[in-house]
Amino acid sequence: MSISNIDSLIKAMRSFGAVNILCKPLAENDNTKQQIYLGGSFEVLKQLPFSELRSDPGVKRQNFKASLNFYWLNEDAQVEKATGAQLILYPDYPEVRLSGFLRGCSIAPSKLLQPVPREARLHNNGTDGRHLILGVTEDKKIIAYLAPAGSAISNAVSKKIHGGDYKLSGVLYFITKTNLIDSRSILLARLREIHQAGLHQSRRLNKQGVPIAYTAQNGGGYTLEALLGIKPNGDAAPDFMGWEVKAYSGSRITLMTPEPDSGYYGKNGVESFVRKYGRQLPDDVLYFTGTHKVGIPCASSGQTLLIDGFDSKNGKILNVDGGIHLTDEKGNISAGWTFNGLITHWSRKHAAAAYVPYAKAPAIPPEFHYKSPVLLGEETEFPLFLAAMNRGEVIFDPASKVEQASTAKSRVKARSQFRVTLKKLSGLYKKFEAVDLDE
Repeated sequence: MSISNIDSLIKAMRSFGAVNILCKPLAENDNTKQQIYLGGSFEVLKQLPFSELRSDPGVKRQNFKASLNFYWLNEDAQVEKATGAQLILYPDYPEVRLSGFLRGCSIAPSKLLQPVPREARLHNNGTDGRHLILGVTEDKKIIAYLAPAGSAISNAVSKKIHGGDYKLSGVLYFITKTNLIDSRSILLARLREIHQAGLHQSRRLNKQGVPIAYTAQNGGGYTLEALLGIKPNGDAAPDFMGWEVKAYSGSRITLMTPEPDSGYYGKNGVESFVRKYGRQLPDDVLYFTGTHKVGIPCASSGQTLLIDGFDSKNGKILNVDGGIHLTDEKGNISAGWTFNGLITHWSRKHAAAAYVPYAKAPAIPPEFHYKSPVLLGEETEFPLFLAAMNRGEVIFDPASKVEQASTAKSRVKARSQFRVTLKKLSGLYKKFEAVDLDE
């Protein structure tokens, strides 16, 4: 197979497993020296698969880095890995750039990605006709192809972009149609069917994807997931075609439940944390709970939630080694969440989210009716989460416990919840709307 036009390029990328194919029109300053610009926000993190973030504080411009499973595709439909490819997130701007994309790859288009001397620039650092095509596979590979300026592929892509055929998300255009714009319609159509069907008996899917009865009273979320074909999992990936789906029945919504990765909890685990800081309840139970808001000591736990390294006035991360800290009465960090882990989780899981209200009918097993309207949040960024937390709108509301605590058969439940009230949910997204399922 040789690649000579856009159809043969898409066919080649499909043959290597690409399910989404995106395009970035390149500018003169997209090169090996200045890196390839991928946007003035962290939005691109929802589109490109990456490894866990790692902080790099010891440089002139603090940043986060994430390695990519990145391959170049050439005109002969051969692929080879670029071993040094990575994303660099600069939180002070903020912006994201692609770096190290030629390293270790003999078929990479090196000549087309060299810096342009200032005196030779023709486009004032604007787009110069080159197009970077990126195919994303289900197993989290990125297949890259660079179409030179004036080539048949670049000409075809330019025509499609200017004609409005390719939808823009951030700085990337979707060449294929398996994107959030289409999945939004599919999700809403399915939720409309579920809503109009009335009551649904409580259920969940097992590991094989088979529905089984679920008799506990907290089955609203499991049942909705089962109706959508979503298996219960702890993966930090969206639930349904790029959308995170959350069912809710009250005024407070759980956003995420990441386990602490620093402080006493991060070092010693949930059981040691609850035994050290939890309170004794009847029936031999130790429990750690309380409504924790930034800067306000919690009456029930005596601990205070703080954000280290975030400029709330400008909405920027100033210290990449910072994070969210829960501190005890002596100022020790009892539990902490590094920015690294939280950015990864938030960017992947909450880039697009659907919040579905439901009511529970008094039956055994329970039955649930999924109501209207559905709330859709899109285009979020992690600094919006931190800003909402700083305003006291997002709280830490844990429910970790140790049962049969004095016995050798103690049972441990970890529950580190970050929650928000329904009225403040919209502040976490740049685009937020209520969709009536009855229309």
